[in-house]
Amino acid sequence: MLKDLLYVVQASKYSNEDLVALLKNHPEIQFASLVGIDLAGNDTDEKIPISIFLKDVADFFAGTAVQTDGSSVVLTGIATLNNAKVDMIADRDVNWFVDYNFEHIDEETGKPIGTLRIPSFLVHNGKRVDSRSMLAMSTDYVKKELLSLFKKYPKIAGLSHIAVEDIADIVFTSGTELEFWVKTPANRADVQELSASQVMQEQYWQRTRGEVRTALEQAIDMLAKYGLQPEMGHKEVGGIKAKIDETGHLSYVLEQLEIDWKFSNALQAADNELQARIIVKEVFRENGLDVTFKAKPIIGVAGSGEHTHLGVGAVLKSGKFVNLYAPEDMKKDFLSAIGYGAIMGILKNYEVINPFVSSTNDALNRLKPGFEAPVCIVTSLGHSPAVPSRNRTILAGLVRTDNPLATRFEVRAPNPYTNTYVVLAAFYLSILDGVKACVVSGKTTDEILAELSKDTGTPGFYLEKDRAYRSEHDVFEDYSEEDRNRMFSKPPATVWENMEALKKYPDKVAVLKQGDVLTQDIIDAFVAGALVRWRTELKNRIIPENLEIVKACQCLHSAESANDMDLYYWEKINTLRVQLAKDSLAQKSIFTRIKDAFAADNDELASALQVEMSDVIAELKSTYANYKTNMIHLSCK
Repeated sequence: MLKDLLYVVQASKYSNEDLVALLKNHPEIQFASLVGIDLAGNDTDEKIPISIFLKDVADFFAGTAVQTDGSSVVLTGIATLNNAKVDMIADRDVNWFVDYNFEHIDEETGKPIGTLRIPSFLVHNGKRVDSRSMLAMSTDYVKKELLSLFKKYPKIAGLSHIAVEDIADIVFTSGTELEFWVKTPANRADVQELSASQVMQEQYWQRTRGEVRTALEQAIDMLAKYGLQPEMGHKEVGGIKAKIDETGHLSYVLEQLEIDWKFSNALQAADNELQARIIVKEVFRENGLDVTFKAKPIIGVAGSGEHTHLGVGAVLKSGKFVNLYAPEDMKKDFLSAIGYGAIMGILKNYEVINPFVSSTNDALNRLKPGFEAPVCIVTSLGHSPAVPSRNRTILAGLVRTDNPLATRFEVRAPNPYTNTYVVLAAFYLSILDGVKACVVSGKTTDEILAELSKDTGTPGFYLEKDRAYRSEHDVFEDYSEEDRNRMFSKPPATVWENMEALKKYPDKVAVLKQGDVLTQDIIDAFVAGALVRWRTELKNRIIPENLEIVKACQCLHSAESANDMDLYYWEKINTLRVQLAKDSLAQKSIFTRIKDAFAADNDELASALQVEMSDVIAELKSTYANYKTNMIHLSCK
């Protein structure tokens, strides 16, 4: 049955009439859904009877068939309550996927009922305002600018083997790696046990078992059916050993997995990632397992990243594909001038890219030293062109193999809920900025490498004087926090701090606004939506969750059995509990002060108090754990 299903529709290959005929040959596909991506990365989903789509197929491409309420999605400040109409236009230039409901079988065909998910653009007041549009328009602009630049500067360092006049097209290649946690429903994490397992490296690349193995294998198989060309699925660093019940089934699962699939062009890669998340979640659910793509589902244990790979290539008039990052002599140079310019553009402008990469509390919870998560704006190339880099402590690393076509950069900061569409747009606009600087400079690859490798205090033709940008060291172990902040820039601690960078660095924001794609209206809308979510989550989720932690820290010792250590710990615990949650006439608690700061529209103060709250909660949890460890009697009198 499954082999007869239609999983992918390459709509660009079909006329309207042929598309209608194809879908009529698959009556199990009973719905169509136009999938637009708002500025928070949320995808729209609706059920349009397929008969309506087949009847009005031309109108779906013209944007006259479907309208939506833009004020109900994250287009903050763009689609408002009194101006909410948003038109949805089907995108014919990418793959369409069929989403099957294996729990709803069509009586006539005996096949699961499918919904044709059609990637779309959102148009408000005649302008495209969605995340997919930002990526599509940015790559169109960067392509045009690069072709113009190469025509003006035909001799590019490290690319003498390519005749610029032979370049027919520029291609942006991207790919993401999906990490996620899987568990049996209602599991509660034992952070201490998870942390120990992580330190002892008991999970990474271990053999999967039972329902987890089945679900992983089925997910990989399903990714292949959708044409995503899966390359690997394996255990990640997080998790603990599963428990087996008397029937031989896993009764307790809590572990971290990763699935990788082949790269594609930038827009298709982002669409593929969205489909991969749907597949993974549904397949594991069918096996009785919960999946979360949160960046930091368990504080104190490894979070989930989504390493994002970035490449730029050229298609020659002969049809041959060449990697513009790869130098002519792979043994002499790490990169061409284009490759060096790409990483320099990302690093120099990362303060204003970061708000789009990490726009949630969850994202910033992951970016802490000690969990192989990048907090420093720095790259690693390798100790020599013959020894590729595998530095897992940096923001963006060079990936090289014996095959020049594989040369690319891996950016390690994104997480599974990062809006890949907008982030790729920001990356490629920043890459353009660095490439322009390197090509126009006329410098050799050695001279450009010297600038990328410079120490702080050394001026350059492009990079900032007081910063360093390359390190082959472990940046967490070999530098102090003070040195890291001085050399590589201090990382933001809260969503508000991160968004403030878009005010602090106007020259870098101007790089993102090239080509009038990420306009100020779009940037403002993204920031406004992120801050609304930050305030709401902090008030209505994080503070209540922390209050439960405070309440759970109960007195466990008895008056008869308590010793001086018990009394010391309990006094400290109670002081921290009061500091966090209990108001008095003389002093308000941290929780109340955060709420008051929001009521007074003082985001800066709320941000500072959030940092203080996090530190106090961490100290409370640590102290209470020590207090419990010291217990013998478990009742207060």
